[in-house]
Amino acid sequence: MRARQTPSQTVGPFFKPSLIHAGVENLVRSETRGDRITIEGRVIDGDGAPVTDAMIEIWQANADGRYDHPADDQEKLLDSNFLGWGRVATDADGGFKFHTIKPGAVPGQNGALQAPHINLSIFARGLLKRLVTRIYFSNEPLNTTDAVLNAVPRERRETLIAKAQPDRSSLRFDIILQGAGETVFLDV
Repeated sequence: MRARQTPSQTVGPFFKPSLIHAGVENLVRSETRGDRITIEGRVIDGDGAPVTDAMIEIWQANADGRYDHPADDQEKLLDSNFLGWGRVATDADGGFKFHTIKPGAVPGQNGALQAPHINLSIFARGLLKRLVTRIYFSNEPLNTTDAVLNAVPRERRETLIAKAQPDRSSLRFDIILQGAGETVFLDV
């Protein structure tokens, strides 16, 4: 009997029935410390069409700049009322929405503070690996010295900045998978 190679497989489309649970898009409780924000956007493919079967996952530090993770041994407060991560499926328009807080600054290489940011992963049919990026905030003073943000070419940094909506009710962060305005993805 001759051995056969198994062809590679892309991830999905099993996210919604298997990995998405109601309420996980809301990282805050009434007692959570910090400035509440809503981040919403769309996932768009290279042809400008919505990606309707993606899963978006975020994880972040709390308002004091500490992750609820054993490897984060900073002497900053933990917030037991803050989930620290969330997950949501895109809808029929490729849309997603998270309710969270603005994270505090966390230490980076050599102890230098990183700008407040939210880590984001995209899982979707057609991807062999998850895509990873970050959401930064406009008018944040630490953006000018953040090592990751400043490693991105200046003309592409805007793809990592959440934009305040005109009514100030939310921040907009669209994810463009390919082509003009493609979101910067990190090699992790």
